[in-house]
Amino acid sequence: MATQTARKPWGKTIVFGILSAALYAGVFAFADTIAAHFAQGSYWAAGPIATVFLFSYVHGEFTGNLWSVLGVEATRKAARKPETATKPATVRPAARRATLNA
Repeated sequence: MATQTARKPWGKTIVFGILSAALYAGVFAFADTIAAHFAQGSYWAAGPIATVFLFSYVHGEFTGNLWSVLGVEATRKAARKPETATKPATVRPAARRATLNA
């Protein structure tokens, strides 16, 4: 049986690595200006949240692709087999059930 070798995402790794480095460099270079805008309130208050989502996405794509290029892949769990026979639920007689009003 022939095995297929998956192509490694070199291009995506390089692109997202450059984007990630550029985002970090931009935020550190213009930290005072960015903080002043985000402190204005109104719609600018959503800026930190949007920035975190942007960084998370770009950096996550970079690291995911980097792990793939390095050959580290997650293991996949085998599909769970359905149970063939289920036991009927055991029900205690009403007279023997514990009650809160006893």
